[in-house]
Amino acid sequence: MKTHQSDPANRARLRWRSRRGLLENDLILTRFLDAHEAELSDEDVDALTRLLDLADNPLLDLILARTEPEGDIDLPHVRALLSRLRQA
Repeated sequence: MKTHQSDPANRARLRWRSRRGLLENDLILTRFLDAHEAELSDEDVDALTRLLDLADNPLLDLILARTEPEGDIDLPHVRALLSRLRQA
Protein backbone atom coordinates (compact mmCIF):
# COMPACT_ATOMS: atom_id res chain seq x y z
CA MET A 1 0.00 0.00 0.00
CA LYS A 2 1.43 3.34 -1.03
CA THR A 3 1.32 6.21 1.39
CA HIS A 4 0.91 9.83 0.43
CA GLN A 5 4.58 10.54 0.99
CA SER A 6 5.81 7.56 -1.06
CA ASP A 7 3.62 8.20 -4.11
CA PRO A 8 4.49 11.26 -6.23
CA ALA A 9 1.15 10.94 -8.06
CA ASN A 10 -0.78 11.28 -4.79
CA ARG A 11 1.27 14.33 -3.86
CA ALA A 12 0.68 15.96 -7.25
CA ARG A 13 -3.05 15.18 -7.08
CA LEU A 14 -3.35 16.77 -3.63
CA ARG A 15 -1.53 19.89 -4.78
CA TRP A 16 -3.75 20.10 -7.89
CA ARG A 17 -6.92 19.76 -5.79
CA SER A 18 -5.66 22.57 -3.56
CA ARG A 19 -5.89 25.02 -6.45
CA ARG A 20 -9.16 26.78 -5.80
CA GLY A 21 -11.46 29.29 -7.43
CA LEU A 22 -11.16 31.76 -4.57
CA LEU A 23 -7.73 33.38 -4.54
CA GLU A 24 -7.71 33.47 -0.74
CA ASN A 25 -8.13 29.68 -0.52
CA ASP A 26 -5.56 29.16 -3.23
CA LEU A 27 -2.98 31.30 -1.43
CA ILE A 28 -3.56 29.78 2.00
CA LEU A 29 -3.52 26.18 0.76
CA THR A 30 -0.51 26.68 -1.49
CA ARG A 31 1.50 28.32 1.29
CA PHE A 32 0.51 25.58 3.69
CA LEU A 33 1.58 22.84 1.28
CA ASP A 34 4.80 24.65 0.44
CA ALA A 35 5.70 24.73 4.13
CA HIS A 36 4.28 21.39 5.35
CA GLU A 37 3.67 18.95 2.51
CA ALA A 38 6.77 16.85 3.23
CA GLU A 39 5.66 16.24 6.82
CA LEU A 40 1.98 15.43 6.20
CA SER A 41 0.87 12.06 7.52
CA ASP A 42 -1.72 9.94 5.76
CA GLU A 43 -4.20 11.08 8.43
CA ASP A 44 -3.38 14.71 7.61
CA VAL A 45 -3.92 14.00 3.92
CA ASP A 46 -7.29 12.41 4.70
CA ALA A 47 -8.28 15.52 6.68
CA LEU A 48 -7.15 17.86 3.91
CA THR A 49 -8.97 15.76 1.31
CA ARG A 50 -12.19 16.03 3.32
CA LEU A 51 -11.76 19.80 3.50
CA LEU A 52 -11.02 20.02 -0.23
CA ASP A 53 -14.33 18.26 -0.93
CA LEU A 54 -16.07 21.41 0.34
CA ALA A 55 -17.09 24.29 -1.90
CA ASP A 56 -14.85 27.36 -1.82
CA ASN A 57 -16.92 29.61 0.44
CA PRO A 58 -17.56 27.04 3.20
CA LEU A 59 -13.87 26.10 3.07
CA LEU A 60 -12.78 29.71 3.47
CA ASP A 61 -15.22 30.17 6.36
CA LEU A 62 -13.62 27.20 8.12
CA ILE A 63 -10.06 28.37 7.47
CA LEU A 64 -10.87 31.87 8.73
CA ALA A 65 -12.64 30.41 11.81
CA ARG A 66 -15.96 31.97 10.86
CA THR A 67 -17.47 28.51 11.27
CA GLU A 68 -16.42 25.20 12.81
CA PRO A 69 -16.57 21.72 11.25
CA GLU A 70 -19.96 20.00 11.35
CA GLY A 71 -21.33 16.66 10.26
CA ASP A 72 -19.03 14.37 8.30
CA ILE A 73 -16.00 16.61 8.71
CA ASP A 74 -16.34 17.11 12.46
CA LEU A 75 -13.49 14.71 13.24
CA PRO A 76 -10.47 15.16 15.53
CA HIS A 77 -7.91 14.86 12.72
CA VAL A 78 -9.82 17.37 10.57
CA ARG A 79 -9.95 19.83 13.46
CA ALA A 80 -6.22 19.35 14.09
CA LEU A 81 -5.34 20.02 10.44
CA LEU A 82 -7.70 22.98 10.33
CA SER A 83 -5.91 24.45 13.33
CA ARG A 84 -2.61 24.17 11.45
CA LEU A 85 -4.15 25.73 8.32
CA ARG A 86 -5.41 28.66 10.40
CA GLN A 87 -1.87 29.34 11.55
CA ALA A 88 -0.43 29.27 8.03
